[in-house]
Amino acid sequence: MNNKYDFYIDESCHLENDHIPVMCIGYIKVPMQQYIQLKGEFNQILERNNQHSELKWNKFSNARTELYKELVDFFFRTPLEFRCILVKYKERLNHKDFNQGSHDNFYYKMIYFLLRPNESNGNEYRVFIDVKDTRGREKLKKINEVFDIEYKRKTPFVQFQHLHSHDNVFFQLADFFIGAITYKSRVVLEDIKNPIPSKMDFIKYLEQKSGFNLEEGTEPWETKFNIFDHQPKIKG
Repeated sequence: MNNKYDFYIDESCHLENDHIPVMCIGYIKVPMQQYIQLKGEFNQILERNNQHSELKWNKFSNARTELYKELVDFFFRTPLEFRCILVKYKERLNHKDFNQGSHDNFYYKMIYFLLRPNESNGNEYRVFIDVKDTRGREKLKKINEVFDIEYKRKTPFVQFQHLHSHDNVFFQLADFFIGAITYKSRVVLEDIKNPIPSKMDFIKYLEQKSGFNLEEGTEPWETKFNIFDHQPKIKG
């Protein structure tokens, strides 16, 4: 029996010249067969906690910490999966030698390496990417071409589409996880000097539940909560 999954991809600190030393791009993977049930449970948690606005890391509220922890519990007791690529020392990225001189090309590579570990053995995947700029359609076309070539026109990635993050709660969960990972990494790299205690408390909870330090990579075969730690080489 073929399995079908949806991926909801979001990113943090992805701009080339924002003077932040890390970036992160990641997804929440949802079994399509259980989508309605999982979305319903997610919305019930939000409703029960009177969370009516979009869930975003950059809108973190001290008063909502218990809600955020409840969503972590929800994630770890359901079939949802999370994977991200954490790029440290972003200033070392050498687009000239490795990405045909383009930050956009690096972005396509990150999407490719993010999704690549998912097996093609009869499965079908739909990929939804949070809209970030007006060139979205052009980027989607390029990503589609890359996967078509890779799988010799038999790609398991049957659809790439842009959506707005406020239209789907799974984008919002991806945003929250990659936001926490980026924040912890910036603290460790001393880019954030005085971290907010409530954010660090939540990060500690997520680390305890996942079994990993958020600023470090996980084992490659980890499927539930996977972090790929990418550190560009020093330009020489």
